[in-house]
Amino acid sequence: MTFTPPAELFGEQGIIVLLVIAVVLFGSTRIPKLARSLGSAQREFKKGVDEGSTEDVSTDHEAAPATPGS
Repeated sequence: MTFTPPAELFGEQGIIVLLVIAVVLFGSTRIPKLARSLGSAQREFKKGVDEGSTEDVSTDHEAAPATPGS
């Protein structure tokens, strides 16, 4: 029994099979809706990460005490 790396498990044929299964399960009309919702969720996630990182930077500057004479 040989070990197949994960990259070789889903070759061209595997991807085609997955696409056919997705079309059968979800139907051709729901797949674009799912893709749009995934895209908007990804944008919201990135926006939240960006807002979180800017809030962290601004709170770090506010929390640092100013040294007198500098």
